[in-house]
Amino acid sequence: MPSIMKAAGVIAGLAAVACALPAQPKLTSRQNHIYGLAKRQNAAAAALGLADVDILQFALTLEWLESSFYQQGFAQFGDDQFKALGLNDVQLADLKSIGSSEQSHVGLLQSSIAQAGVQPVQPCQYNFGFTDAAGMVATASILESVGISAYLGAAPLVSSTAILSTAASILTIEARHQSFIRIASGVAASPSPFDTPLGPKAVFSLAAPFIQSCPGGSNLILTAFPTLTMTSPAPVAGVSALAQGTMLNFQSDAASSATFCGFTNSAAPGGTAFSAFSAAQGCALPPNLAGTVYVTLTSAAPASGVLTDDITLAGPMVMNLS
Repeated sequence: MPSIMKAAGVIAGLAAVACALPAQPKLTSRQNHIYGLAKRQNAAAAALGLADVDILQFALTLEWLESSFYQQGFAQFGDDQFKALGLNDVQLADLKSIGSSEQSHVGLLQSSIAQAGVQPVQPCQYNFGFTDAAGMVATASILESVGISAYLGAAPLVSSTAILSTAASILTIEARHQSFIRIASGVAASPSPFDTPLGPKAVFSLAAPFIQSCPGGSNLILTAFPTLTMTSPAPVAGVSALAQGTMLNFQSDAASSATFCGFTNSAAPGGTAFSAFSAAQGCALPPNLAGTVYVTLTSAAPASGVLTDDITLAGPMVMNLS
């Protein structure tokens, strides 16, 4: 995986090399952008007082969700239904191996948490709303994207280098999962040069609709934002081809209080592009966004492009743009 683990290590390495070679820039402007995005967007999360072990518990919660997702999906849909989507035997085996990887991630995180002297959280009861294999694969792509964003967003909150290394070893695999699912679905493997970090509360808000109940002691200290759904254009499974300026309408209990839509994507200056919103007319899709985009309703539109929890009213929801 229910935002810069490996990237943080890469950036640190680049910085060290740059110091040794003064003639070279320490970081490119784009590297500074992606690092600053992860750091700034998690300022509010840091204020939640999450310790390293809390971050691990958060990661384990998401890995339990992903592992259960694949277990339930493969139990419900036969191989013939996946092959009907165009998957060959090798691709089907690769898809199933993703579920095995998620279970291994669960085991690694359980061990790390137990070594810290803390009881690991247990799996919850989930409702993924499966209707067919195609819907499962489309949801899998979203879950893997959210997992990547979760690990990227958590990186600036972690103080232990050992935990960073553990998380980075999971993050790289989650990225491979996402690329495979995208390729198998017939869309671009890497639609954007950078992935998008999300803070813990935003990630938990994306996972919460799948969670029905959790065992005692396994509830996180986080609370989810109100849910956000797109009503127009009609949501589609997989990738949407929407032109900039397309008017988007959303439904949420918080819609009446919102004045802007926030579109969080690594291509947006500052991390989030904002567009004026009204409950009656919706908001316009900003330009230059591609890949995974997280949409929120907000009470403000900072010129810095930095989205924080205190101005987030609903969401996020996931859009996959071509």
